[in-house]
Amino acid sequence: MPEIFSESFLPIINLQDSSNWATDFVQDVIIPRLPEAAAAHFPMELGTVLVMLAFAGIFVAAVPLLPLVLVLAERKVAARFQNRTGPMRVGPWGTLQTLADGVKLIFKEDYIPPQGDKVLFMLAPYVIFACSFAVFAAIPFGQDILVSDFNIGIFYIMAISSVIVMGVIMAGWSSNSKWSLLGSLRSAAQIVSYEIPLGLSILTVVMLVESLSMSEIVDKQSGGIFTWLIFRSPFTFIAFFIFFISSIAEVNRTPFDLPEAESEIVAGFHTEYSGMRFALFFIAEYANMFAVSAIGVTLFLGGWQGVLPGFDFLGGFPGFVIKTLALVFLMMWIRWTLPRLRVDQLMNLCWKYFIPISFFNILGTGIWGLIFENDDVWSIGISCAIIYVGLISAYAVAGKTLARKPEPQVSSA
Repeated sequence: MPEIFSESFLPIINLQDSSNWATDFVQDVIIPRLPEAAAAHFPMELGTVLVMLAFAGIFVAAVPLLPLVLVLAERKVAARFQNRTGPMRVGPWGTLQTLADGVKLIFKEDYIPPQGDKVLFMLAPYVIFACSFAVFAAIPFGQDILVSDFNIGIFYIMAISSVIVMGVIMAGWSSNSKWSLLGSLRSAAQIVSYEIPLGLSILTVVMLVESLSMSEIVDKQSGGIFTWLIFRSPFTFIAFFIFFISSIAEVNRTPFDLPEAESEIVAGFHTEYSGMRFALFFIAEYANMFAVSAIGVTLFLGGWQGVLPGFDFLGGFPGFVIKTLALVFLMMWIRWTLPRLRVDQLMNLCWKYFIPISFFNILGTGIWGLIFENDDVWSIGISCAIIYVGLISAYAVAGKTLARKPEPQVSSA
């Protein structure tokens, strides 16, 4: 029987390179430090598994500390915007306040609705928590600081982040509460809607780089700030802002926090949760904030690459963290500045504006790639000039619109 599909027809998808960093660590670090008799008979497979488990334990233990720092930072930022001091009593300058809140949540009663689905109710926060932290496996924090170098890294991130919707729906449905169910459905509609412009914005980067690997995307931005993908074309510049705004909606941050609406009596899909299960939702939210900011830095702002070619200014792991925290601070700034949108405004912004603009960016990026096949001084210079003219024009139009006085309304009397 003849073969229908040849080997060349089937796509080759390797999740990572053939070399395993854990195996290299065992060969280069552990075995040379063992006695000769033990090193000769040391099982390489067992050592690889133990090293991977050890690093996974360190990762799982260290990453949850990040939300504790971000919660304290947001409380301080909010206090600064509102002309107050914020947490000041627990620890020096209030630095132990979030730790005290976590200890309090540990000892609170773990309430489970008696009429709800107990298994799904207990499982939902862990699904959201696990998916939020699984995204970090494909984010390159530095040239050699990477858990796993997937050659389909962006596809992996989009797939894992989409599973969070299932956890939200599980939390709302299993609570046996109409308010929680409606909150989960609003959250699912919002996340699914804004995943479309977010994914289309990422597609513009993939079209320019021609790779799904996060490390290769960073390598393409190694020539300084003007080789960052945000400046490579006017369409990636627009795509960055659509990506950033859509990511705010993805993590349910103000002005897109309709599923939670924390200033109201009902808190959305996690209304019936208490104790540490309640805390897991917020730990996942702040972890997602850092994750989407890190993805934006990797795709558009050079990743670990420095600002100037040949110099390590804002480069490496410290530079990556600084750029990521700058985007996190911008999210906090927006939260304490803008009011919450209505649900119709939320959907109109996505379906009537962001999605058509995202398709326009894809078309424009394809045309730009045909005109400028190679990234050189001319293509980047023309791109920066178009971006500069566009910003000046947008500033002028916005200034005239804001300065226009409203027309007097005719009284109904």
